[in-house]
Amino acid sequence: MTARKLLIADDSNIVRSKIARALGQHGLHIVGLAANGREALELFKATRPDVLTMDLTMPEMDGIECIRAIRALDAKVRILVVSALSDKGTAIQALKQGAQGFLDKPFTEAELSDAIGELLEETGNG
Repeated sequence: MTARKLLIADDSNIVRSKIARALGQHGLHIVGLAANGREALELFKATRPDVLTMDLTMPEMDGIECIRAIRALDAKVRILVVSALSDKGTAIQALKQGAQGFLDKPFTEAELSDAIGELLEETGNG
Protein backbone atom coordinates (compact mmCIF):
# COMPACT_ATOMS: atom_id res chain seq x y z
CA MET A 1 0.00 0.00 0.00
CA THR A 2 1.38 3.39 -0.91
CA ALA A 3 1.56 6.03 1.78
CA ARG A 4 -1.31 8.48 1.71
CA LYS A 5 -0.35 12.06 1.00
CA LEU A 6 -1.17 14.78 3.52
CA LEU A 7 -1.35 18.53 3.06
CA ILE A 8 -1.46 20.71 6.20
CA ALA A 9 -3.01 24.18 5.96
CA ASP A 10 -2.73 26.43 9.01
CA ASP A 11 -1.45 29.97 9.48
CA SER A 12 0.37 28.90 12.67
CA ASN A 13 3.80 27.36 12.17
CA ILE A 14 3.52 25.73 15.61
CA VAL A 15 0.23 24.04 14.71
CA ARG A 16 1.58 22.88 11.32
CA SER A 17 4.59 21.33 13.08
CA LYS A 18 2.42 19.68 15.73
CA ILE A 19 0.12 18.15 13.10
CA ALA A 20 3.09 16.99 10.99
CA ARG A 21 4.71 15.34 14.02
CA ALA A 22 1.53 13.65 15.19
CA LEU A 23 0.49 12.33 11.80
CA GLY A 24 3.85 10.98 10.72
CA GLN A 25 2.99 7.90 12.78
CA HIS A 26 -0.02 7.18 10.56
CA GLY A 27 2.36 6.55 7.69
CA LEU A 28 1.16 9.73 6.03
CA HIS A 29 3.59 11.33 3.62
CA ILE A 30 3.48 15.11 4.15
CA VAL A 31 3.51 16.76 0.72
CA GLY A 32 2.99 20.34 1.80
CA LEU A 33 2.64 22.87 4.59
CA ALA A 34 0.52 25.89 3.69
CA ALA A 35 0.29 29.11 5.69
CA ASN A 36 -2.93 30.30 4.01
CA GLY A 37 -5.77 29.09 1.82
CA ARG A 38 -4.29 30.36 -1.44
CA GLU A 39 -1.03 28.52 -0.77
CA ALA A 40 -3.01 25.41 0.22
CA LEU A 41 -4.89 25.51 -3.08
CA GLU A 42 -1.66 25.87 -5.11
CA LEU A 43 0.01 23.05 -3.17
CA PHE A 44 -3.10 20.92 -3.60
CA LYS A 45 -2.98 21.35 -7.39
CA ALA A 46 0.73 20.49 -7.44
CA THR A 47 0.72 17.51 -5.07
CA ARG A 48 -2.83 16.05 -5.16
CA PRO A 49 -2.89 14.86 -1.52
CA ASP A 50 -5.40 12.26 -0.28
CA VAL A 51 -5.96 14.00 3.05
CA LEU A 52 -5.91 17.63 4.22
CA THR A 53 -6.01 19.32 7.57
CA MET A 54 -7.54 22.76 7.15
CA ASP A 55 -7.64 25.75 9.46
CA LEU A 56 -10.61 28.04 8.87
CA THR A 57 -9.17 31.40 9.91
CA MET A 58 -6.28 32.15 7.55
CA PRO A 59 -5.07 35.16 5.58
CA GLU A 60 -5.58 35.57 1.80
CA MET A 61 -8.20 32.81 1.50
CA ASP A 62 -10.09 31.36 4.44
CA GLY A 63 -10.63 27.66 5.03
CA ILE A 64 -14.27 27.59 3.89
CA GLU A 65 -13.39 29.17 0.55
CA CYS A 66 -10.38 26.88 0.21
CA ILE A 67 -12.45 23.74 0.95
CA ARG A 68 -14.95 24.81 -1.72
CA ALA A 69 -12.17 25.34 -4.30
CA ILE A 70 -10.42 22.04 -3.47
CA ARG A 71 -13.71 20.11 -3.57
CA ALA A 72 -14.33 21.47 -7.07
CA LEU A 73 -11.00 19.94 -8.15
CA ASP A 74 -11.30 16.61 -6.33
CA ALA A 75 -14.51 15.30 -4.81
CA LYS A 76 -12.78 12.36 -3.12
CA VAL A 77 -10.17 14.18 -1.02
CA ARG A 78 -10.65 13.82 2.76
CA ILE A 79 -10.64 17.09 4.72
CA LEU A 80 -10.30 17.47 8.48
CA VAL A 81 -10.98 21.00 9.71
CA VAL A 82 -8.71 21.89 12.63
CA SER A 83 -9.82 25.23 14.02
CA ALA A 84 -10.13 27.30 17.18
CA LEU A 85 -13.55 28.44 16.04
CA SER A 86 -15.90 26.77 18.45
CA ASP A 87 -18.72 28.43 16.53
CA LYS A 88 -20.97 25.54 15.52
CA GLY A 89 -22.35 27.47 12.53
CA THR A 90 -18.89 27.76 11.00
CA ALA A 91 -18.20 24.08 11.62
CA ILE A 92 -21.48 23.15 9.93
CA GLN A 93 -20.65 25.43 7.00
CA ALA A 94 -17.25 23.71 6.62
CA LEU A 95 -18.93 20.29 6.65
CA LYS A 96 -21.50 21.46 4.08
CA GLN A 97 -18.67 22.60 1.80
CA GLY A 98 -17.21 19.11 1.93
CA ALA A 99 -15.07 18.65 5.04
CA GLN A 100 -15.53 15.24 6.66
CA GLY A 101 -14.42 16.05 10.20
CA PHE A 102 -13.89 18.86 12.67
CA LEU A 103 -11.35 19.11 15.47
CA ASP A 104 -11.30 21.98 17.95
CA LYS A 105 -8.06 23.74 18.91
CA PRO A 106 -6.36 23.26 21.22
CA PHE A 107 -6.16 19.52 20.59
CA THR A 108 -3.97 16.70 21.87
CA GLU A 109 -1.94 14.51 19.56
CA ALA A 110 -4.24 11.62 20.56
CA GLU A 111 -7.36 13.57 19.52
CA LEU A 112 -5.76 14.49 16.20
CA SER A 113 -4.65 10.91 15.67
CA ASP A 114 -8.16 9.61 16.35
CA ALA A 115 -9.77 12.15 14.03
CA ILE A 116 -7.40 11.34 11.15
CA GLY A 117 -7.73 7.62 11.87
CA GLU A 118 -11.50 7.89 11.44
CA LEU A 119 -11.09 9.84 8.21
CA LEU A 120 -8.68 7.26 6.79
CA GLU A 121 -10.90 4.36 7.84
CA GLU A 122 -13.75 5.95 5.93
CA THR A 123 -11.60 6.05 2.78
CA GLY A 124 -10.63 2.41 3.29
CA ASN A 125 -14.28 1.41 3.45
CA GLY A 126 -15.57 3.78 0.81
